[in-house]
Amino acid sequence: MKLRDVLLGCASVLACFSLNLSTASAQDCPRGDLDTRFCDVDGDLIADTPTDASQWLDPETLIFAYTPVEDPAVYKEAWSDFIEYLEEKTGKEVIFFPVQSNAAEIEAMRSGRLHIAGFNTGSNPLAVNCAGFNPFTIMASADGSYGYEMEIITYPGSGVEKVEDLRGKSLAFTSPTSNSGFKAPSAILKADFDMIPERDFEPTFSGKHDNSILGVANKDYVAASIANSVKFRMISRDVIKEDQVVTIYKSQTFPTTGFGVAYNLKPELQAQIKDAFFSFEWAGTSLETEFSKSNEGQFLPMNYKEFWDVIRKIDAANDVSYSCQ
Repeated sequence: MKLRDVLLGCASVLACFSLNLSTASAQDCPRGDLDTRFCDVDGDLIADTPTDASQWLDPETLIFAYTPVEDPAVYKEAWSDFIEYLEEKTGKEVIFFPVQSNAAEIEAMRSGRLHIAGFNTGSNPLAVNCAGFNPFTIMASADGSYGYEMEIITYPGSGVEKVEDLRGKSLAFTSPTSNSGFKAPSAILKADFDMIPERDFEPTFSGKHDNSILGVANKDYVAASIANSVKFRMISRDVIKEDQVVTIYKSQTFPTTGFGVAYNLKPELQAQIKDAFFSFEWAGTSLETEFSKSNEGQFLPMNYKEFWDVIRKIDAANDVSYSCQ
């Protein structure tokens, strides 16, 4: 699966920004799976910040985007207190920009138009290798636990009681770059149940986790693969009732959304942004109000090489390519 195929049909405003970023010539340096624009001298699997100061970005206005799940208006408000704190720490205006697709978010950072972001679990490897995304934190509970599970859900009375009952029926995915919404269930269904799309069931794409969950709750979809953290938040907000959906499969725990910066931001600015994440006090804020619904209450330091190892293995099982070409 090539990134260019995923990017087709991208409809976000961010994705419509003109690409005024010139293609850098390939450098003679270690890079692993990274695009030829990047180097990875220290072997941490993410793009090194350029050593040439003339290549650093130090914009007056910083653009922040959160992975495209659920109602964008809800998350603009949820992040408002953190963005205000980020402005204090950096001395810059920070704009929250709601994106409509994972592909649009990746392309926005690749083009130099997105500076700080939370990329969903499945998009992290693509963002790292194609867009120069440098993730350094994820959300965690107060006790340090983190992550979510992929669930395959249906509705009561659907006639689907176990995974094998999906044969001959339809299964809603979210988007090709989503881990729990596509990549993990595809690998698991193939490896553990000998079930593949088109041959054994009819795949469809809803675009986002909330669309899939609402689709099942309203009986528009027979079944869907989703991130249960999104389901929990929707139940907490009374968007759906808990008894409207039934879980027929739950996976191992996966890392949740990774937050980080564009690789070529000025080092001092990167340090200020990291400090904002790790010194932010959640208590009584809009961020706590929203994300406590999925039992999250702090930003936990992480490294991409270790935390995303299982996701890269799932990508390998699905023959996913990180090539930007």
